[in-house]
Amino acid sequence: MSGRALPRIAVLKGGISAEREVSLVSGRECAAALRRAGHDVVEIDAGATLVEDLRAAAPDVVFNALHGRWGEDGCVQGLLEWLRIPYTHSGVLASALAMDKMRAKRIFAAHGLPVAEGLVTTAEAVRRAHPIEPPYVVKPVNEGSSVGVHIVPAGANAPAALSADMPAQVMVEAYVPGRELTVAVLGDRPLAVTDIITTGWYDYAAKYVPGGSRHVVPAAIPGPIAAACLEIALEAHRALGCRGLSRTDLRWDEARGVAGLAVLETNTQPGMTPTSLAPEQAAHCGIGFDALCAWLVEDASCDR
Repeated sequence: MSGRALPRIAVLKGGISAEREVSLVSGRECAAALRRAGHDVVEIDAGATLVEDLRAAAPDVVFNALHGRWGEDGCVQGLLEWLRIPYTHSGVLASALAMDKMRAKRIFAAHGLPVAEGLVTTAEAVRRAHPIEPPYVVKPVNEGSSVGVHIVPAGANAPAALSADMPAQVMVEAYVPGRELTVAVLGDRPLAVTDIITTGWYDYAAKYVPGGSRHVVPAAIPGPIAAACLEIALEAHRALGCRGLSRTDLRWDEARGVAGLAVLETNTQPGMTPTSLAPEQAAHCGIGFDALCAWLVEDASCDR
């Protein structure tokens, strides 16, 4: 960082992924928090002129508020390392691994973490016939925010009616019944367990539309289950090589106790919107939104 009293921050937001609109909100909120802390902040909508925009802004640190492909899959991280600009959140390898859901699942399994059985196939094959016995979930291999997720229920006669814009390659995963839980990890500290309560699947609307879901933090679950969730999230964070802030999503089949837990995925760029889960958990632990953003800036790096 330079000799300025406070580093100049470029907040990357928007971008060109399917999660652009969410990223615009995350970026706006983070930029406002950093300005309240006294930083000189420039907001950059990450597009084709990103390199030129970064050179013109000459930031000491980049706050990466991008979501989805190109923003959290290692692409922009590699660019920032090439430019030697410290940036928030995970590095190139961890970002790429976490975004590829099947590779992440294999890493989790190799570290002894519980995962649902799954496979990678083509969207066309899924449209023709059931790839596994229902119930199962079909999702893009490398999207977030529940973009493109389809659930095929038990007893379904027809295979998934995937939309025309579904990527050619998809992941099929055995459906795990039960409650939707999530744990954010800040640095090397799992923060809390949130129970996500919805009237249906925790889809894009449930995540980002006000009133789409209710978050209970800390989750009203047995102590051993909560402890296992915290441990699993921390191990997932470490297994992928994450830094900064991550969030690991799990499902819990209550009837099976601890054995009913399964890791769904780890997000290296958790949402930073008014309805986002990681800021709620940080606040529960006494870390306000402004302090959370400031911590991420202090943790920024392009060397690890």
